[in-house]
Amino acid sequence: MAKNSDVAFRPLHDKIVVRREKAEDKTAAGIILPEKAKEAPRMGTVEAVGTGTLNHETGELVPLTVKKGDKVIFSSYAGTEIKLDGKELLVMSEDEVLAIVE
Repeated sequence: MAKNSDVAFRPLHDKIVVRREKAEDKTAAGIILPEKAKEAPRMGTVEAVGTGTLNHETGELVPLTVKKGDKVIFSSYAGTEIKLDGKELLVMSEDEVLAIVE
């Protein structure tokens, strides 16, 4: 469960909540980027995870691979953006995560 001041929330099933990293302000060559030209980062930190997914053959709950605090890489169009108490977060399925950064 993620606690965000007065708002507490828990993603369901195979969903996770990710806080996206900040966009770069300038290029490697030192060119300062305006807000509209910045590409949304595809890396973030997992803030909360759901309980897991149900194996329909056995009826068992399969826990998620990612855990709170993991730094993950995800696809460009992954997740649904939400804003809670001034924080911009993404809610996505675990299968939208491409890798865990170790």
